[in-house]
Amino acid sequence: MSDSPVLDLAIDLLQRQSVTPIDAGCQELMIQRLKALGFTIEEMVFEDTTNFWARRGTQAPLFAFAGHTDVVPAGDIKQWKTPPFEPTIIDDYLYARGAADMKGSLACMIVAVERFIAEHPNHKGSIAFLITSDEEGPFINGTTRVVDALTERNELIDMCIVGEPSSTYAVGDVVKNGRRGSITGDLIIQGIQGHVAYPQLANNPIHQSLRAIAELTETTWDNGNEFFPPTSFQIPNLSAGTGATNVIPGEFHVQFNLRFSTEVTPDEIKKRIYSILDAHHLKYKVDWTLSGLPFLTDTGDLLTAVVNAVDSVNKHRPELLTTGGTSDGRFIAQMGAQVIELGPVNATIHKVNECVKVQDLERLTDMYQKVLDNLFA
Repeated sequence: MSDSPVLDLAIDLLQRQSVTPIDAGCQELMIQRLKALGFTIEEMVFEDTTNFWARRGTQAPLFAFAGHTDVVPAGDIKQWKTPPFEPTIIDDYLYARGAADMKGSLACMIVAVERFIAEHPNHKGSIAFLITSDEEGPFINGTTRVVDALTERNELIDMCIVGEPSSTYAVGDVVKNGRRGSITGDLIIQGIQGHVAYPQLANNPIHQSLRAIAELTETTWDNGNEFFPPTSFQIPNLSAGTGATNVIPGEFHVQFNLRFSTEVTPDEIKKRIYSILDAHHLKYKVDWTLSGLPFLTDTGDLLTAVVNAVDSVNKHRPELLTTGGTSDGRFIAQMGAQVIELGPVNATIHKVNECVKVQDLERLTDMYQKVLDNLFA
């Protein structure tokens, strides 16, 4: 045991091998801490995913902290300085899988709430935790299922901090006040298979589609706005052929993804892509996966409370950005909630030797507590 409650709790969580979707007892540890504070606990297990919803208070506004106990696999153990599930402090950094993403944040908010309630046992509003073990996995049975259950009974979150590692160089230097949407298309362009020596008897789908693909990559989908960069079209995977050098393929598979802003909708994206493919007279089909809609919190009590809290601790206001991938905030935003992401530095997340600066855990705890002070004290 150290003289730091947040460090002790972080170490306790990090010792548990909660590789997605396994929770490994992390949530039970948090639940016991929250029960002691008077939170009502509702465990929600969907398929292989462990979730819980904890709430203290019945009045509006409803503020929630959203996070996940699951972590990505450790990767090559030989490349780690120390075993990934044996948290170790080296040169004032805490090393372990999940230190930054995001068990450090979980520990910070638990301790921040404990301190806040000790000072304000009869606080205004309601404080809640929405915790899942399915953020790093397929995100099917985690936060989205809990949000569906809460929405069905009209228990809507008004404000939410997601503890994802949002910071770039120092904790609190960046606050994510939104995220881009993500839509993936699995496109199959159909041709006629044949021998390369007899192209007149075949129809090469690669040759057919190159101009259309070039047009898709060169299309300006929008110009972005004050908070979002322009929508980006990218092709991560292409495949065709049998592997033989003398066979024209019968199908060409193109997987593409668009990270899109609030300036365009998924339906508009689909319509424009269909229009381009049709203009090139292709025979095709597309399977779509919408991973999330864009969301933005550009005003409101939560944004003000977070910016002021970070400024109070760091003596510097954070930069507001919407960059990066998706997060579970996209599900919570659909409830109409103000959503902000505030967490540790993200430089080592998903890497070997993931780590977080010990002092950053203390600073983040102070930030979270001051957010609660600004909202409910």
